[in-house]
Amino acid sequence: MNKTKLEIVEKYRNEYLISTDTKKLDILLIHDFLTNESGWSNGISLDKVKKSIDNSLNFGIYCDSKFIGYARVISDFSTIAYLGDIFILKEYRGLGLGKWLMETIMEHKHLQDLRRWILLTSTAEWLYEKYGFTKLPRPEIYMEKYNPNVYQNKEKNKTKDV
Repeated sequence: MNKTKLEIVEKYRNEYLISTDTKKLDILLIHDFLTNESGWSNGISLDKVKKSIDNSLNFGIYCDSKFIGYARVISDFSTIAYLGDIFILKEYRGLGLGKWLMETIMEHKHLQDLRRWILLTSTAEWLYEKYGFTKLPRPEIYMEKYNPNVYQNKEKNKTKDV
């Protein structure tokens, strides 16, 4: 399934909305959260955030039209999906919105019957476990190529290396 052909999904709960419509996303707020608050994307450029949104299935959460949370899924919609950049703004945490977001993502019709889901997290493991996520059963077969400084200013990196 080509991402560009996916229909927009919207679910309402009282004054809250979850939508896959990328036109509704507050990209500047997403960038601000990822670069300044997330701990996993510190220093990411706005252009990289825009590109990641363009190449993902995005889920925005809104309260009375105000953008308050986000998650994105990278998938071939056939065998595998990566769930990332998940957040709810602090003032909206504890209201069950993360659980509702996860339910909405896991119920999305184009994300069914996948062989594998991937998620990297250091927080809220209890939440993701409710949706079938577990620690790696065989970490010895897992490999990665990881560059933790990829978003950092190249000039800063040059001075660090001297």
